Amino acid sequence: MSEHYSDRDLQREISELEAKSTTAARLFDIRRIIGILFVVYGVIVTIAGIVASDEDIDKAEGVNINLWTGLGMLVLGLLFLLWLKLRPTAPPPPDVLTDDDGTPGGAQGAGEAGGPGGPGGPGKG
Repeated sequence: MSEHYSDRDLQREISELEAKSTTAARLFDIRRIIGILFVVYGVIVTIAGIVASDEDIDKAEGVNINLWTGLGMLVLGLLFLLWLKLRPTAPPPPDVLTDDDGTPGGAQGAGEAGGPGGPGGPGKG
């Protein structure tokens, strides 16, 4: 027994999958990953700069390089996260139903075997 989906059920399922795809795309946006990594490492390096000994600072010719580098990393990470917040990822455009060969037509029957867009039709070589 095969299940028969009505057009409404099919459209609802497609909408749910598109929403999940958009959520996944936003979750793995490279700006989020870079921003979080820079903030985490910036916190670690800043703490290392705060607790640096005088000997460590003397090695860097009197500059607390860990503190300044950590603060720079924090600022950069926060800028990436701010950029993500101000310009979120746009949802992907709705796709047009396509046949197996990539031509528009989908479920309308265009491009069936023997038809102009199907396997063995003109243009196939």
